[in-house]
Amino acid sequence: MKSTGEAIGYDDKLNRALYKALQAAGTKLKNYGTVLATIADRDKEEALPLIRRFYALGFNIEATRGTARFLKEHGIRTHAVKKISQGSTEIPDSIRAGHVAYIINTREIGETDSVSDGLQIRRCATENNATIFTSLDTVRVLLDVLEETTLTISTIDA
Repeated sequence: MKSTGEAIGYDDKLNRALYKALQAAGTKLKNYGTVLATIADRDKEEALPLIRRFYALGFNIEATRGTARFLKEHGIRTHAVKKISQGSTEIPDSIRAGHVAYIINTREIGETDSVSDGLQIRRCATENNATIFTSLDTVRVLLDVLEETTLTISTIDA
């Protein structure tokens, strides 16, 4: 069982339970598009393989400066965007335009800029029906679901 906040999905398998809960909550699972990542420093190592999985599925990756630098250092092509607290409207504009399939937003405890930015990102995501995750364990299961349901192309070796 996994709760999404609005719905609970029951199943013998966590992946299917989350899939049911997300569907019941009205979340549209997308197997393409852009993932916006704004990850707290303490979560970057844990988030790296998850974002790498999105990248391997063909998603574009956008991230705030620190997260983008970290991802690029680890071989993930990433478009850097400025934070809201830096006076930029890049993130909310992208969310409002519907360009973002998924948002991953974790924050440092006690950091005021991340609280303010995170709050504004979450509010904008909610107002625009964008899918946002603040928990990396939920992102991990979402990726399991996407990898099970997404068609991939492979070559046939003769």
